[in-house]
Amino acid sequence: MPGLTWTHPVVSHPAAVTRRTAVQAGAVGLLGLGTNHLSALRATAGGAAAENANQTSAKARSCIYIFLSGGLAQQDSFDLKPGAPDTIRGEFDPIATSTPGIKICEHLPLLAQRSHLWSLVRSLSHPTNGHTLGHYFMLTGRSEKSPGFRGDRKPRSSDWPSIASVVGDAVPPRNDNLPPAVMLPERLVHWSGGVIPGAYGGQMGHQRDPFIIAATQYGDPFWRGAYPEYTFHQLPRNNPTSEKPRIFQAPNLKLPSELAGRRFDNRLHLLEAVDAQRREMETAAVAHRYDLHRQSAISLLASPDVRRAIDVTRADEKTQERYGRNSFGWSLLMAFRMVEAGVNMVQVNLGNNEAWDTHGDAFWRLRDMLFPPTDRALSALLDDLNSSGLLDSTLIVMGGEFGRTPKISLLKEHYDGPGRDHWGGAQTLFFAGGGVRGGNVIGETDDIGAYPVSDAQSPENMAATIYSALGIPPAAVWHDELSRPHRIYHGTPIPGLM
Repeated sequence: MPGLTWTHPVVSHPAAVTRRTAVQAGAVGLLGLGTNHLSALRATAGGAAAENANQTSAKARSCIYIFLSGGLAQQDSFDLKPGAPDTIRGEFDPIATSTPGIKICEHLPLLAQRSHLWSLVRSLSHPTNGHTLGHYFMLTGRSEKSPGFRGDRKPRSSDWPSIASVVGDAVPPRNDNLPPAVMLPERLVHWSGGVIPGAYGGQMGHQRDPFIIAATQYGDPFWRGAYPEYTFHQLPRNNPTSEKPRIFQAPNLKLPSELAGRRFDNRLHLLEAVDAQRREMETAAVAHRYDLHRQSAISLLASPDVRRAIDVTRADEKTQERYGRNSFGWSLLMAFRMVEAGVNMVQVNLGNNEAWDTHGDAFWRLRDMLFPPTDRALSALLDDLNSSGLLDSTLIVMGGEFGRTPKISLLKEHYDGPGRDHWGGAQTLFFAGGGVRGGNVIGETDDIGAYPVSDAQSPENMAATIYSALGIPPAAVWHDELSRPHRIYHGTPIPGLM
């Protein structure tokens, strides 16, 4: 399985290295930071990035891809149908935004105030209603299966590479000591325990997997939402098997529970210990010529930008209030800091275990548990990027694996209230920054939000929009481990968005 596993490479120099120092270098893995792909950070000459990049045409230098696992209902968020019958339109009313003519859900008031900063594409469609394949389409930007795809929630080397992996390979790093692509605050894991494919390097090789910052832990996988403030149980008629998750475990703040002892109880002491360790490791790395992987790990620990970026639960009170003291807020704050520090691609998974899969009890879950932390955190992200001057150079894309059915239904065996089922026929994508025209809507669905009736778009076009904004030329290719070229573009950028 790609990602977090730390494998101890062979030291290239036979000189003695203290066991303590070796353990400290391995502590990068203990702190939740995977390092399996970082050799690519140093190989800046002769790689695909050097071949493919065209910085002069880039509208953006970074991209934040916010993924709403489970599938956001377009009719209840950004494409409301107030004139539809009761069985379709839902319980929410549209409200005006700061842009005349654009209306969105009444429970997204902060985003409504900022509509001049964002655009909507209401017409993305693809041919599956399945969670796993829908994730695969939207994470890879390819709406067809790769050879060998089985849909069994196991990432494979035959998978299409993820959008994050392609960007990490094709766009030159802005900071050689930082990963080119990051995924946070967790992997996309199905409630059954399987890992959702499509988010990794696939045919590009594991060295192109996004760098995973694991800041969360789940017990009962049916807990959903932005914990600890907004947590709900997916199947209310089933008794939870554990307490609600409460801790956002930023990697440099707390060791995993099985390693935590009395001497690590104080977070400040742990940070001081890490500071001392990194100083010793930097010295040891020079003296004993650690191999490339371990030197990269040490560089990450040594970077004050990285430490600040993931230390989000200790942000000042005003910042925490603006973003929200919950996993959604902390994740988007971390994304902002990663971009600020020089990471090119950040994928933020807002809601693991398909939190947006609102088959039942949909309206109170959206109103009380999912929309409030998303509205607050995304608005804070827009504000910080805008005020810092980074919005013009940072593309934000938000979507899920599909939309939801027009017709409202009730699964009585699991839920007390109604919801909507899976629907690949239409979903709305949210775009901001990176050259995106604010106050803009592209595409339209029919009267019930079932299918596009104008400007239909595909996952391929969404991916092409990201690649184009980041300056990757249309003829660009990536190379597999046998040096065979593969084209990056499989669609065209969405017209009228930039």
